[in-house]
Amino acid sequence: MAQAMRTNSANAGGLFASDGKSHPVPDTLVAVTAVLGLIAVITSIWHNLHLLSSWTGLVGILTGAYGQFVSETTRERFALILGLGASAIGFFIGMAHGGLFGGVIG
Repeated sequence: MAQAMRTNSANAGGLFASDGKSHPVPDTLVAVTAVLGLIAVITSIWHNLHLLSSWTGLVGILTGAYGQFVSETTRERFALILGLGASAIGFFIGMAHGGLFGGVIG
């Protein structure tokens, strides 16, 4: 169990890069998914903002899914799952309040 107590200086550099390398694309996808998820969840509180919450949730789900596809570290995947969950919640509540086109088409 001595290896459990060792510190790895390569991990100290990046927030999401636990392998010591730079991952600009997955890190950008993490940030975009998290922001879209927050917007979707916050705007789903008000039923008249269902267009914003459903569309940002849908785009957040798509960016998070692609981020999961290209992610390389566990930290990236963990943050992407949080953003994906928030996006999905905002998307589904927005769909329940009127959907992607509710009131605009038909």
